[in-house]
Amino acid sequence: MPEQPVPTGPGSGPESAADVWVVIPVFNEAAVVAAVVTEVLAGFPNVVCVDDGSTDGSAAQVASTRAHLVRHPINLGQGAALQTGLTYAKARSGGQFFVTFDADGQHRVDDAQRMVAVARSGTSDVVLGSRFLDQATNVPRLKRLVLRTAVALSPTARRLHLSDAHNGLRVFSRPVADQLRITMSDMAHASEIVTLLARSAWRVEEVPVTINYTDYSKAKGQSLVNGVNILFDLSMKQRGR
Repeated sequence: MPEQPVPTGPGSGPESAADVWVVIPVFNEAAVVAAVVTEVLAGFPNVVCVDDGSTDGSAAQVASTRAHLVRHPINLGQGAALQTGLTYAKARSGGQFFVTFDADGQHRVDDAQRMVAVARSGTSDVVLGSRFLDQATNVPRLKRLVLRTAVALSPTARRLHLSDAHNGLRVFSRPVADQLRITMSDMAHASEIVTLLARSAWRVEEVPVTINYTDYSKAKGQSLVNGVNILFDLSMKQRGR
């Protein structure tokens, strides 16, 4: 689809996003999380960070910002942190759109704003970020291989015609968020979400986004073996149902 313009001018600031909640799962991101959260707060007034048992002072860094902070006493995994954050955000009044946003600085606030604008237009119930709808020239070769392999091995991703099944930048409308139940606590939650979407009648749309690949964020990326293991774990869970 053509790239949506970033909202600018009157009505494009945080006050115009009062019905949006941004959920940020956090695990040992003390080096960058305060800066990431501060940047998100400049575009969205409602942010909840779920500290997933960090041992490096991440919670204190979040607490230095205006974001809401929820803490897991032990590390439960990113899927569990997202579910906790969504549950918290839905319990607050006024939330109509829910954004998932990584804590490591990879995502851009203007991309999230563009995706919320798509969801707000009413054409889609779920908006997913994709780094492959443009030429994706900045995606590292191994990362590209991991992500392409994940899509190729996922029949549900193919059913939805997704180009990027494991992008952490997502927007859920309220009806979707009310029904979404993430049960896989670890990184396999991304495949689980795609499976839930493929089995639903929700309208799903991808929007091109840019990932900021820094030395820091690349050091935290998934290996090819781990990416395949995510899909294997998901398939085993499905067989056990």
